[in-house]
Amino acid sequence: MEFYQRDRTLQPAGYTPIYKTSVARSPRQSLLSLQGSLSEITGPVFGQNELGPLDNDLVRNYAKDGDPIGERIIVHGRVLDENNRPVPNTLVEFWQANAGGRYRHKKDTYLAPIDPNFGGCGRALTDENGYYFFRTIKPGPYPWRNYVNSWRPAHIHFSVFGSGFAQRLITQMYFEGDPLIKECPIVHVIPDEDAINRLIAPIDLKGSVPLDTIAYKFDIVLRGRRSTLFENRLEGN
Repeated sequence: MEFYQRDRTLQPAGYTPIYKTSVARSPRQSLLSLQGSLSEITGPVFGQNELGPLDNDLVRNYAKDGDPIGERIIVHGRVLDENNRPVPNTLVEFWQANAGGRYRHKKDTYLAPIDPNFGGCGRALTDENGYYFFRTIKPGPYPWRNYVNSWRPAHIHFSVFGSGFAQRLITQMYFEGDPLIKECPIVHVIPDEDAINRLIAPIDLKGSVPLDTIAYKFDIVLRGRRSTLFENRLEGN
């Protein structure tokens, strides 16, 4: 079967000069629409045996001699398709900066220190109800050279494979109450306010661990009018 075509009026434009670092890699011509083939709508397939025991625990999966510094959080939610049905056994990958706002990457030269006990990446597999969860450290904001004093709000990157390559989604999750969200040019390449709100995870005290960990709930919808959007990307979704 075919996946629904996405509503391009809700998607970010391919060419957005306010997001300066995207300009050189933005398409200048309209993309072609092709019918999905069987290979694009039926795979890939993942199994639990492909994951390690600590892949969804970023507090422990890189720790060397203690826990990483920062606020411990749980992120959880469901992956749903365009008809609001759960997407089971799909791979959800995530990566982020540490509590100081720095990535463990050789090109990140922000003055915040590297945390020796935090790697900043992991993955999980959804269960039969499309549910996923992971434990991590809340990332910090960081500056970037879009304008003289531009700052990225705290965020976590997500890659979701769905039930077929045509559902592949790469996006970012933000945190409820962060004042930097409304200041971020990357966020505001999305033209629809409701779509922006779907990228913001609310606090979920019912999912929190008392005296230990605050939870945030982030549902991910693949395609359809309620889909979780790419940022400045026209392919996929």
